[in-house]
Amino acid sequence: MDSRGTNAPDVIRVAIADDQDLVRKGFRLILSSFPGIKVVGEAVDGFDAVALAKRMRPDVLLMDIRMPRKNGIEATRLLSDDPETRHTAVLILTTFDLDEYVYDALAAGASGFLLKDVEPEELARAVRVVAQGDALIDPSITRRLVETYAQSRRKSRFDGSTIDGLTEREREILSMVGRGMSNEEIASDFVISPATVRTHVGRIMSKLDAHDRAQLVVAAYESGLVKPGM
Repeated sequence: MDSRGTNAPDVIRVAIADDQDLVRKGFRLILSSFPGIKVVGEAVDGFDAVALAKRMRPDVLLMDIRMPRKNGIEATRLLSDDPETRHTAVLILTTFDLDEYVYDALAAGASGFLLKDVEPEELARAVRVVAQGDALIDPSITRRLVETYAQSRRKSRFDGSTIDGLTEREREILSMVGRGMSNEEIASDFVISPATVRTHVGRIMSKLDAHDRAQLVVAAYESGLVKPGM
């Protein structure tokens, strides 16, 4: 469980940060057509996005990466580090699924990422997924991202000492999460229930001060628990 909890609100409040007016208006139009989703504001850059999040407290913030004044990565890190805004789930908007900056955004606290040409139904589903406290992660894409960039990018706050406080079982589960395994797959390996795995994952997130599964994947690689190619 992350700091946002596990239950989506009755009406999901969404904000959109992108320096292109057409992109913002397009996403607003799409999301407003789905029941239970309300767009509460728009921001033209990362600086405005942080101010908007503090003012409107959206449940989900769609965040472009390349924006003037303050980019999406810097804005995501500020939101993640601030107790007032860390409840807001950040969904990164990108053009390519292996964009090098997506890795930095996940390490900074983003809950997942979407391609800008996402289908309307998939966009609405993604918003609902992260609003209920889950990470929007495609294990295969996330693993390729981390393997491609973890060795060459500046480390986030995760390093070898990150896992010192974890039990042996927790290290094993973190390693499995890092390799892209689902709770059900981990449960099958250990012959335990998925609910027990979720409890372990929640404790790992708490100990590592990680927002969600995306950051656990990053932590597993940056701490050396999982090596590229494993």
